[in-house]
Amino acid sequence: MKVVVIDYQSGNLRSVAKALESVGACPVVTEDPAEVDSADALILPGVGSGPAAMKALESRNLILPIKNYIADARPFLGVCLGLQLLLDQTEEGDAPCMGIVQGRVKRLPAGLKVPHMGWNSVDFRMQHPVFHGIPDSSHFYFVHSYYAAPDITDGVAGTTNYGIPFCSAYARDNLVATQFHPEKSSANGLQIYRNFLDFARGSGS
Repeated sequence: MKVVVIDYQSGNLRSVAKALESVGACPVVTEDPAEVDSADALILPGVGSGPAAMKALESRNLILPIKNYIADARPFLGVCLGLQLLLDQTEEGDAPCMGIVQGRVKRLPAGLKVPHMGWNSVDFRMQHPVFHGIPDSSHFYFVHSYYAAPDITDGVAGTTNYGIPFCSAYARDNLVATQFHPEKSSANGLQIYRNFLDFARGSGS
């Protein structure tokens, strides 16, 4: 099975790759759109600025291959910024995102310490194979100043409270994404990567 991690100079790629290797994968870390097309499982990590990330994806001709891959209902995992970029628009620079999930990316409310950094709990609202075996209210590691606010809440798989409740996990068919960093979240985080690989294998990849 070909596991592809998208490299657009905006992610903690080594940590993601090491986490995948520790659960038995041999990930291909690449910015080549053709590698995205041929992936059996695709991971979009990301940290930092949403508008800068979109420009980096666009300059590498990666946006359409990612959208086509997801539209084909193939196994996809977004991490942190990789969740936010799925939405229509971000308040950061009032910039467009990929428009795969309807909604906006919003800044965490004024008065909170930003970025939200450190361990926080996730209350899971739905069952999905990628979250199998993860106890409700498990803690994961966060680093972010913005959060995804989908228009339709059916896909909100988990929520976290930081001043307000926000979407910290999203799942819709073969598309799964987390605001937290599984690769920095100890055993439960590694379990999510392990589950994602099992889910991809079970999807016929």
